[in-house]
Amino acid sequence: MNLASLPFSAINLADPFFDSLKADYKEFADWFAKKSADGSSVYVSHAENSVNGFLYLKRESEAVSDVEPQLQALPRIKVGTFKVDAHGTRLGERFMKKLFDHAMDLGVEEAYVTVFPRHGALIELLRRYGFKQAAVKRTHNGDELVLVRSFQTFSSDIVLDYPFFSTAGRNFAMLGIYPNWHTRLFPDSKLHNEPPNIVRDVSHTNSIHKVYLCAMEGVLGLKHGDVLLIYRTKDKNSSAPAHYTAVVTSVCVVEEVRQLRSFASVDEFIRYADPYSVFTKAELEDLWKTKRYPNVIRFTYNAAFKHRVTRAELLEQVGIPADAYSGFQSLTLPQLRHILALGKVHENLAID
Repeated sequence: MNLASLPFSAINLADPFFDSLKADYKEFADWFAKKSADGSSVYVSHAENSVNGFLYLKRESEAVSDVEPQLQALPRIKVGTFKVDAHGTRLGERFMKKLFDHAMDLGVEEAYVTVFPRHGALIELLRRYGFKQAAVKRTHNGDELVLVRSFQTFSSDIVLDYPFFSTAGRNFAMLGIYPNWHTRLFPDSKLHNEPPNIVRDVSHTNSIHKVYLCAMEGVLGLKHGDVLLIYRTKDKNSSAPAHYTAVVTSVCVVEEVRQLRSFASVDEFIRYADPYSVFTKAELEDLWKTKRYPNVIRFTYNAAFKHRVTRAELLEQVGIPADAYSGFQSLTLPQLRHILALGKVHENLAID
């Protein structure tokens, strides 16, 4: 599975995936043909030879006058078409992250989407990440809800505000993760020299939310809302020095930290961890028995660094001590901001 930006002309409109869209929108085939002719592109994912996810985004700046009430003129993203075939892998969350990444790259103030009320699962997904109903669109296809997500106002809820995060009153830290687990959890943070098939269509890869088990005692001091930078450790099979191959790749926000002993049973633990963890159910059962990794962190995957910050840069530019423990390292706010700047993370993601 690979989520990619492709031209409309490279996509087969006869794919059964599009049948429901053709049924919902009588003009869909004509619209698709126009987009193919003008060279437009769309985010799309495939399962084998069939489409299973489709997201078209369009930048706008004028007032949205075909809805009631109208939306004032603003730089915004219109979600022209958004459909995912649900199959238990949280692919919808992967597309939501792509929507937010695209919006951040363009620097817009909001995003909006029109959706028929009968599409309850999609509406629930959008509402979970901060979209609210602002208007109604009445067309010959039927009435649609107009859901809007502002990127200018915030609720202090780390999920509703995603991908933005607050730095006020927070702790900051760097969490080391081994390479064999890293990219399976953070697909947009994959290194350029890693094979494309390492990113798979599974829940722990697609989900915005991640669960990671570890033994580092320092993580127990983390609390809801704290900011984590993900440090991909040196590949043990590489002869290259960690100075240049161990890198910071991602910024995340802690949802909660628990210990294995806080779960009443192995079944409760597996229900909690399985959709968001790189471990299989069998491995989770073994971890429950052995308590080898007793600390459980759940966090959101907010942004991939555009530039992977090397260990050399951490030591020479940020001032991280050479003998600092790479598994878990506390950071100051100036260090966090310096690393985010080096990583070319959108500066407006961090809210003071």
